[in-house]
Formats: sequence, C-alpha cells, structure tokens
Amino acid sequence: MRLSICAVMVFMVMIASEASETKTEVKHSPARMTSPASGKEMFLNYCASCHGKGAKGNGPAAAAFNTPPADLTGLAKRNHGKYPAERVAAVLRGEATLVSHGTQDMPVWGRVFWRMSPGDAGQVNLRIANLNRYLESLQVK
Repeated sequence: MRLSICAVMVFMVMIASEASETKTEVKHSPARMTSPASGKEMFLNYCASCHGKGAKGNGPAAAAFNTPPADLTGLAKRNHGKYPAERVAAVLRGEATLVSHGTQDMPVWGRVFWRMSPGDAGQVNLRIANLNRYLESLQVK
C-alpha cells in the first residue's frame, strides 16, 4: 500500500512538472493597418506583443521564444551612448540579421510595410523612419 501511495505521489509530481513546463504559443495574425505617421501606434501594434509596451522585452508573447526579445530601451546604452539608427532601420527592413533571430522569429517589417503600401517606397520609408524615431525616444539615459 505504501509503495502505491508513493507511486501515485511521484506520478502527481510528474504531471505538475509537465504542466508548469508548457510553453506559451504565439498565434500569428496579419498586421493591422496603422498610420505611417505614428511610430508609437506602429510599435504598439507590431512590436509590443514581443518587446512589451515599454519595449523592455517583456511582451505577452516573449515567453514563447527560446531567446527572449531584446530590451529595446537599451540600444543606445549598448552602443556607447549613441542610438544605432542605421542598424535599427536595417533590421526593420530585413537587411541585417540578428544572431538571436536565428530562425527569423522577428517579422521582417520592411516586407510587411511593402505589402501595406504597394508601390509606395515613400510610405515604407516613412514607416521605418517614424518607428525608428519612436524607438529612439524610448532610450534610457
């Protein structure tokens, strides 16, 4: 009897352990149309689910990734106090690869922006520039 109680307890611990190890699943959905003039609106709609509303890397989908999303508020700090605008724009356009994005978990927003405004390079560039400016405004001093 004692052995069966022990076996049941071990089984219960295994079940509880497996339940606590369940991983958050990210549901992919099409990007909503936003104003190309508002970097904040684009960030909240396109980036906050992973990077968090405050850009600290703690969005609701962050737990689903093996490598946590970057804390975007420290980009300048990690770059000797200078915000890396060109690097960020290259990442947004999909021209720069990120080691942590090995399988390209982060969408290439440049392609998404092109689909939103077919044939309008000016609008794509405006979106990238305004999103980039908003990220720059979030940098810690």
